[in-house]
Amino acid sequence: MDYAAPSPFDIAAILITLAAVLSWINHRVLKLPSSVGLALMGAIASLIVLLIDAAFPSARLGEAAREFLASIDFRLTLMDGMLSFLLFAGALHVDLGDLRRHTWQVGVLSTVGVVTSTLLVGLGLKAITSLGGVDVPLLWCFLFGALISPTDPVAVMGAMKGGGTPRGLQATISGESLFNDGVGVVVFSIIAAAAMSGADFSLAHGAELFLKEALGGAALGLAVGWIAYRAMRAIDDYPVELLITLATVMGGYALAQEIHVSGPVAMAVAGLLIGNQGVAFAMSDTTRDYVIKFWALVDEVLNAVLFLLIGLEGVALIGEPGLLVFGLAAIPLVLAARAFSVGAPLLLWTKSLPFRATFPVMVWGGLRGGISIALALSLPLGEHKDLLITATYIVVLFSVLVQGATIGRVIKQD
Repeated sequence: MDYAAPSPFDIAAILITLAAVLSWINHRVLKLPSSVGLALMGAIASLIVLLIDAAFPSARLGEAAREFLASIDFRLTLMDGMLSFLLFAGALHVDLGDLRRHTWQVGVLSTVGVVTSTLLVGLGLKAITSLGGVDVPLLWCFLFGALISPTDPVAVMGAMKGGGTPRGLQATISGESLFNDGVGVVVFSIIAAAAMSGADFSLAHGAELFLKEALGGAALGLAVGWIAYRAMRAIDDYPVELLITLATVMGGYALAQEIHVSGPVAMAVAGLLIGNQGVAFAMSDTTRDYVIKFWALVDEVLNAVLFLLIGLEGVALIGEPGLLVFGLAAIPLVLAARAFSVGAPLLLWTKSLPFRATFPVMVWGGLRGGISIALALSLPLGEHKDLLITATYIVVLFSVLVQGATIGRVIKQD
């Protein structure tokens, strides 16, 4: 029987239904943080499918699962869909006053920190693959560094809010999480263009593109956020104002792609403006209640689907068993790069961010998520793609299941 590709509605229906069922099981039985529980159950489901296929090859469950997952364009789903909503929703809840007091820290960690981590991971992967007898070009190793360096501390923020963590640390981590996704995508795009074209990598040209995309994204976010703010301030009608926030996200992100600036950075800036100035001066109490609750719900639903997808992707991503060794070796490499890229700057900020309390939380709380997998899957077919995808999946799964499940203890100890 020929496999009939599911429609976009079928795909959405299956994912939402799975997320709802597994969220209920997690809430009733496992009682883990939502992201951890869904990723864990998705990974277990992937493992069960692979074991059934090994025991009963005629069942072909793995093939059916891979065909279904292949019908989901993970990069398109996340990069052109979920990411704009997630970043905007996250930015709504960040206090701009706290962020301003730690602008220097957030700026350094989300730019210099990402670039430093990219270089360290890239050089480390080159050494590991060379020792393993696999010749991976250095630019491809840097590609892995760029896609795995952006952090996604969604699971951390919930634990931090109830853990008595200093507001300065909360502001620094939340600010870093908002902006390093955009910076990471820009760095990845620049290196990918050089790796695919085969042209010599120019640091000057790369810096020029980086500034254009990052600063252009910030300017666009400020513009669309200000327009939305003025429009909302002129009326008092919560359905229309809620619609304006949706238009800001969808229209602003689409425009960013058209003019080739960073959409993630634009959405982070727009969300900060509306979440602070808009909430304080442009919304009535009724509108504020509806807008905040609506975007909180969007954030919860999209994160449930995202972390479920991360777990399920194990069926499609794990190829040759030999590649698992490189993936496992990448875990300490990525953690070490994170420790250096945040540890060195933190030594300069001991008055505002005490090193002993901040360093463990910043390192262990640097969770990797769906954006890393989406970027890995966007790589063109080639002899090195399977290695990078496998390493990415293993690092992300370790990050979500191990770091995400234990970060609360790290916070409480400090």
